Amino acid sequence: MKILVAVKRVIDYNVKVRVKADNTDVDLTNVKMAINPFCEIAVEEAVRLKEKGVATEIVAVSLGAKECQEQIRTALALGADRGIQVQTDQLLGSLAVAKLLKAIVDEEKPDLVLLGKQSIDSDNGQTGQMLAALAGMSQATYASEVNVDGDNVNVTREVDGGLQTLSLKLPAVITTDLRLNEPRYASLPNIMKAKRKPLDVKTPEDLGVTVSSTLTTIKVEPPAERQAGIKVASVDELVEKLKNEAKVI
Repeated sequence: MKILVAVKRVIDYNVKVRVKADNTDVDLTNVKMAINPFCEIAVEEAVRLKEKGVATEIVAVSLGAKECQEQIRTALALGADRGIQVQTDQLLGSLAVAKLLKAIVDEEKPDLVLLGKQSIDSDNGQTGQMLAALAGMSQATYASEVNVDGDNVNVTREVDGGLQTLSLKLPAVITTDLRLNEPRYASLPNIMKAKRKPLDVKTPEDLGVTVSSTLTTIKVEPPAERQAGIKVASVDELVEKLKNEAKVI
């Protein structure tokens, strides 16, 4: 089984995001970048499937500027076999990403495509669903458990009423949730080995995909700062403040 895993370059989740002074975008100067955490979970799941003998090859794909090769190399250090970068400086929306991934799917013909359920920067949560629709593949989103059984894959996901298990025919697209697994750390030997693993670079033109942006950023602002909380000495004091200061009761 061949697994295709999409990895996105985002600001490290430990970093406090700053907005540029002119409010045109987020300030990325000297900011630590990393794999989107949900994508890292997708990589880990692919590696676990390979360790179980289910998968035979893992291909890590990232889209964007040359710098995203760093995240592909990280995926290779975690256990992916080879990487593909689609190089573009265009701002990519979810549909453009899905179209580019669909073109890669057409070339690679994977049995399973794993993606994070969303990225922590744009937070759209749309790419996996769009890719499945474009590629005509089965799909399951927000996976908290994945079990491959022959030509099927069973996916458990959380829904409002509890847990739901879907049985999909392969090939399929699955987006991963936080509860699916805990990603491993890359060891130093594997980081060194990753530098020698193959990484192909393509362009949208190579894939026959137009990625002109349909979105315009008008203004970027930081969220309003939360007011500090207070401690009260008794329930009576809490009720008094809720009634007379917050005026919510």
